Amino acid sequence: MSYQSMEEAYERCKKDSIEFWKAIQLEDAHERGVSEEDSWNQMKYMWQAMLDGLDAYEPDLMSRSRLVGTEGAKMDAYRKTEQPLCGEFLAKVISNALKMGCNNACMKRIVAAPTAGACGVLPAVLVTYYREYEVTEEKMIEAMYVAAGVGQIIANRAYLAGASGGCQAEIGSGSGMAAAAICHVRGGDAAQLGHACAMALKNLMGLVCDPVAGLVEVPCVKRNVVGAVNAMSAADMALAGIISQIPVDQVIDAMKEVGDKMDVTLRETALGGVAISPRGQEVSEELNT
Repeated sequence: MSYQSMEEAYERCKKDSIEFWKAIQLEDAHERGVSEEDSWNQMKYMWQAMLDGLDAYEPDLMSRSRLVGTEGAKMDAYRKTEQPLCGEFLAKVISNALKMGCNNACMKRIVAAPTAGACGVLPAVLVTYYREYEVTEEKMIEAMYVAAGVGQIIANRAYLAGASGGCQAEIGSGSGMAAAAICHVRGGDAAQLGHACAMALKNLMGLVCDPVAGLVEVPCVKRNVVGAVNAMSAADMALAGIISQIPVDQVIDAMKEVGDKMDVTLRETALGGVAISPRGQEVSEELNT
C-alpha cells in the first residue's frame, strides 16, 4: 500500500538511509510488482511526455470555445519585447504554464499532474528549470518521483479532484507537488520538501472550482500560472530555511476539511463563483446556443 502520510515516507527514508524520491520509487515498484528499472523507465516516459507536450503548443491554435489558446504566445511576445515585472525566468514559467493549460483546452496530449485542469503547473516549474539550467535528466526524473509521491499522499488523505474539494485539490495539489519537486532539484532534504509543499498548499487553501460554462478553460488556464509561481516561492522559502509551522500532513488534513465544507456550487459545478458572474453567464449562453 502506498504511503498514507509524509511522516510515513520520512520514516522509510530514515530507516533505509535513502532519499525521499527513492522511497517513492521503491514503493511504486513494490505496489505494481515491477522492478526498480521498470519503475524508472515508466517515470522517464512520463517526463518525456511532459517535454513533448510543451513542445506541441501551437501559438495560433484556439480551443473550440475560442476562450483560450493564444495566451502562451502572448506571454512569450511580451517577455521578448518588454522587461517582465517577475524577471526573465519566472516569465518563462508563466508562459509555459499557460501553454500547457491551453494545450489541455485544445485537446492536445498532456500529463495530468495531478489532473488535466492542473496540467500546466508541474511542467512550467520543472521543464522550464531543466531547459534553463544545466540539470541532468536523472535529477528531473527523481523530481518526478517526488511530485508523484506527494500527490499520492494528498490523494490518500484528501482530494485531487475539483469536484470533490474545489480547485485547491487540483491547482493547490499540483502546486504542492511542484514545490517539493523543484526543492529536490535544488538540493533540498526531505524535511524541506515537506515545508515547501505545506507552504504551497496553505497559500491556495480554499481555492474554489468555478469553471465558466463548465469548461476547463476559464479561469483554469490562468490558475496554472498561480500554482506554478506559488510553487517557486514556496520552494525558495523552504530552501532559505523557512519552515511551515503546521506540519505538511496536518496541512493536507486541513485542506480536506475545507473541501468538505465547501458548498457544492463551488466544486466544479459551474453554479458559483465567476461561472455565474454576468459575463460568465453570457459566455455560457453564447456557447450553448
